[in-house]
Amino acid sequence: MKPASAAETCQSVLSTVSATVIADDDLLTTLLTTILADGHVLLEDVPGTGKTLTAQSLATALNLDFNRIQFTPDLLPADITGTHVFNQETGEFRFREGPLFANIVLADEINRAPPKTQAALLEAMGEGQVSVGEETRQLPDPFVVMATQNPVEQEGTFELPEAQRDRFMTKTAMGYPDREGELELLARRGNRATSEPAATPVTDLSTVRELLTVPEGVSVHPELRAYIVDLARATREDDRVAVGISPRGIQRLFEISRARAVLAGREYVVPDDITASVHETFEHRLVLTTEASVRDTPKAAVVDDALEAIPVPAMEDL
Repeated sequence: MKPASAAETCQSVLSTVSATVIADDDLLTTLLTTILADGHVLLEDVPGTGKTLTAQSLATALNLDFNRIQFTPDLLPADITGTHVFNQETGEFRFREGPLFANIVLADEINRAPPKTQAALLEAMGEGQVSVGEETRQLPDPFVVMATQNPVEQEGTFELPEAQRDRFMTKTAMGYPDREGELELLARRGNRATSEPAATPVTDLSTVRELLTVPEGVSVHPELRAYIVDLARATREDDRVAVGISPRGIQRLFEISRARAVLAGREYVVPDDITASVHETFEHRLVLTTEASVRDTPKAAVVDDALEAIPVPAMEDL
């Protein structure tokens, strides 16, 4: 599949989802781009903004299996990975798959799960597999985790470890709809006799798998590769940063930049593909110093300063 054909398919998916949910177009683009780059996404926002409906609508439009897991403090690893159950008729144990066995998994309030369950999810996100007893089982292909966490209510939560935050390709927020969007939401709720818009499949599993291979053929000029590396290295040299962008973070920005190029129907990356993705790819990976944290230094400021310090390669030089 060529990038032009992939872009046409992706635009059909976005059109279907945007007609179903009240959400910002940039957010939907970020979610689909992350899926296209074979990554996971962390949604940090308050309840009631439509995160579940958005994730489910994307899964429906892509014609992928979808499961939602409500994370709670008493959630056990077996509750998400699955377990062996005894079949009395055959006298044997058989494996019952947990909710992780789906193409798109919504991990709702992920930071409410205890560390042991977080570790099981970490393996799933990093390796595409789960370990149950002495057995290792592969998860479906593709496998995407869309996790949510509430940035306000922190009681009864467990902070996500740095290693797990690093597994998320992007971090973004739904945000509140604009005034017109909220009026549209009321209009849909006003008449119960009228069915609300629902997403419909516009592709299939084999096409999605083919879509995920398209970014691999997108070229990235050596100057742009150096630009990505220099942006990451600039965060490590910032006095406000205790832990800067890891090599994995560099790879993720590279990958999502290629996916953005595909969404635009191009076979090559341009600087705008990088700058449009750098905040959502870098910010959640940064660990600020204690002094910077006390001063409430925004991580966005660190990324902005890196963007300002590193010259953008000129298009005529590429």
